[in-house]
Amino acid sequence: MGALGMPELLVILVIVIVIFGASRLPQLGKGLGEGIRNFKSSLKTGRDEDAKTEAASKLESSQES
Repeated sequence: MGALGMPELLVILVIVIVIFGASRLPQLGKGLGEGIRNFKSSLKTGRDEDAKTEAASKLESSQES
């Protein structure tokens, strides 16, 4: 499966405009951007919580020894 070229992207853009209308495109872009931002922040939060849990377990094990 090849990469998308400029003609394919233009066809996709035209289809999106026909389906949603030009006035709704900014709203769709905003919603998509917020969704991506929330997804990235949740991934970062998950990593931070994992690191805190790991540090706490190491601290507990070193205090028991």
